[in-house]
Amino acid sequence: MGMAKRRLIRVLEGERLTPPPLWLMRQAGRYLPEYRATREKAGNFLALCYNPELAAEVTLQPIRRFGFDAAILFSDILVIPDALGRSLRFVEGEGPRLEPLAVDEVERLDPSRAEAHLEPVIEAVRRIRSELPKETALIGFCGAPWTVATYMIAGRGTPDQAPTRLFAYREPERMDALLALLADMSADYLLRQLRAGADCVQIFESWGGVLGEAAFRRFAIQPTRRIVQRLRAAAPDARIIGFAKGAGAMLETYRAETGVDAVGLDWTVPGEIGRRLQAQGAVQGNLDPLRLVAGGRALEEGVDQVLADFGGGPLIFNLGHGITPDAPIAHVEALVRRVRDFKG
Repeated sequence: MGMAKRRLIRVLEGERLTPPPLWLMRQAGRYLPEYRATREKAGNFLALCYNPELAAEVTLQPIRRFGFDAAILFSDILVIPDALGRSLRFVEGEGPRLEPLAVDEVERLDPSRAEAHLEPVIEAVRRIRSELPKETALIGFCGAPWTVATYMIAGRGTPDQAPTRLFAYREPERMDALLALLADMSADYLLRQLRAGADCVQIFESWGGVLGEAAFRRFAIQPTRRIVQRLRAAAPDARIIGFAKGAGAMLETYRAETGVDAVGLDWTVPGEIGRRLQAQGAVQGNLDPLRLVAGGRALEEGVDQVLADFGGGPLIFNLGHGITPDAPIAHVEALVRRVRDFKG
């Protein structure tokens, strides 16, 4: 990387930059016509994830179009259960479907084929890094163990993850064992991404917000801390973003106890809580993705509020969740212009 560290990494190390570095969750997605064309070429979503050439192509598309400060590897959090041999498919318009995990199957899960199974993803990371502009950071990622477990146990996304919460309450030791396995697999997977050229990694805890305090500490914080510690033992300089959507008032505990370098904020996190978190290091977020769909005044006011709340400290500008397929490209261009024009 030479002397000039990429802007995103400088912020992850605690520096304030004006304007802040900018990328968007799900920036490689269906709102882009070039993405839709490449996905069609791949045949289906999962085939796209495991095709290094096409996965690299869709990762690079939003960088070419918008010049974001970071690219994020195109993949999916469910490649980990897929690598465990749990049958996975994506149903158009409905999302993922897995064979639900029974209580007595936890002990029989075998991670031995994971490394070979995930090699195409690691090859995609190598390709992306070799083709990205030098100044653009590359973000690797995984799903947090609790979030991945919710899909494994229910076999699909559910509104409040009741099947997985019940599993956890009825079989807490088995849940601990499942989460420990997923944490160790995820740490190894992230380490491979870093060694293949990722500059930093993000852990997506999409479903931590359904847990009460005690359960959040045990089932969300502990496995994520296990990933962070295992990763840092092998790569002491690893930079890690934790995004625990819906965690709200638990975010300060999450930051302190997981050891992540930066905390992603969803759009519901109040500025006051975000600034307290920012006093400890970088924050990332947190524009409501629907302001990007609405455009105009709603978008301008939303961007300005994020910059007013967090522009005085280490900030990575982002949405508070993934970009939606109905976001107009012109609105994304307007967002980029407004953030880049920020003078602090």
